[in-house]
Amino acid sequence: MLLVRGDREFLVAPGEELHTDLGVIEAPDDPTPGETVETHLGEPFTVRELRGPDLFNHFERTGAPMMPKDIGLVMGHTGVSGADRVLDAGTGTGVLAAYLGRAGADVTTYEQDADFAAVARENMSLAGVSDAVSVRAGDVTADLDALGTFDVLTLDTQDAPDVVAHADDLLVSGGQVAVYSPFVENARATTQAARDAGLVDIDAMETIQRRMDFDDRGSRPSTAGVGHTGYLLFARNP
Repeated sequence: MLLVRGDREFLVAPGEELHTDLGVIEAPDDPTPGETVETHLGEPFTVRELRGPDLFNHFERTGAPMMPKDIGLVMGHTGVSGADRVLDAGTGTGVLAAYLGRAGADVTTYEQDADFAAVARENMSLAGVSDAVSVRAGDVTADLDALGTFDVLTLDTQDAPDVVAHADDLLVSGGQVAVYSPFVENARATTQAARDAGLVDIDAMETIQRRMDFDDRGSRPSTAGVGHTGYLLFARNP
């Protein structure tokens, strides 16, 4: 849940003790959105229901998480929904895995760094999806033969081409693949792996987003910041 006061927000688990400069908060075990919680100094905070963007803003980070615009494309192109089985690799902070779990999917996600995996498990607990998302520490390529089949495959790893090469065995008929690549070389190699695996509807794209500035002089795309984040590949098992 989120505890909110003005422009300040704290993501906490039910029953957790939170120390702030306004006092100590005992988070309720069964919070109700809109409920007021006071610190031991009598300073009020309001309980707010957790939404998807809050995961991106408040998860403990172990690196740069996937951006909401890219998560939106993954969710939209794969059509992931309740009862889907998802194999995810490159957990990192776990924002994508949490979004998938909150959509009702049963997610198995792999993170090679054991410390990062431990942080991701805590993030899944904060998001309330520990029952839906299983975080495994290790290399997904070592377990491919024993994992069974999935409806959706989502990858954010350097060895994505090696996993996609097995997509025809990992995915049910009609199963979807989504791969995020920070570098174009990996996107190219993954595209070739998808072709070699016999996948169809292969679509590779760069994702760019620009903010708009509106002021008294006029309206234009912002010249500040970089709109590029990475490359996305989508494909389907026949």
